[in-house]
Amino acid sequence: MSRSKPRQLPLAMPHQASMSREDFLVGEGNREAAAFIDAWPDWPASVVLLIGPNGSGKTHLVNIWAGRSRAAVVAAADLATADPTALVATGAVAVEDADDPALDEKALFHLFNAVRGRGASMLITAHAVPAAWGLTLPDLMSRLRAAQPAFLGPPDDALLEQVMVKLIADRQLAIDAGVLDYILVRMERSFAAACTLVEALDRESLARGRRITRAIAAEVLSPETES
Repeated sequence: MSRSKPRQLPLAMPHQASMSREDFLVGEGNREAAAFIDAWPDWPASVVLLIGPNGSGKTHLVNIWAGRSRAAVVAAADLATADPTALVATGAVAVEDADDPALDEKALFHLFNAVRGRGASMLITAHAVPAAWGLTLPDLMSRLRAAQPAFLGPPDDALLEQVMVKLIADRQLAIDAGVLDYILVRMERSFAAACTLVEALDRESLARGRRITRAIAAEVLSPETES
């Protein structure tokens, strides 16, 4: 009676992706947003809104910009307990996930005023345009309408392949080009899906103690794609 090789129990190891400008991959869908980050401090407005879905690179761009501008970075949900004057002390501040339901609208409005008073720059990220946030404070809506929007769209095929290659390299995974091609034509076309998929491939490869094969990829991919 043959016995199958026991699966290893994969440990949840911390993974830190590189957030340098050189590691930010540019395609048609994110070229505009990357250009705004590269152009700072010569922005057309003091406030720029980065708008894009999960996994589209908003946090990566915030990290790049904060490294250049020495900006304070704060989650929108934490603004209620933050000191707006302290946040703009370096002349730059980034607010992440401004469409979070936990946003304190008055706190963000006060931060706008602090940015204006300091002559500072502000970078705000969100998943959707401000009109979809459900805001109720007219003065805040007016400030946001005056901000410069920059959109991050879904990746084209060439960029998606580059993203997958980078994510796989970040995790030091072993995969053949043919297996990657097999995955690329079957996966969901989004940055978030790429991140989730590579994480699952990493976990499965570790559990089996072997490189990623087509069979492993087929099992990890959603059943709906394997028709």
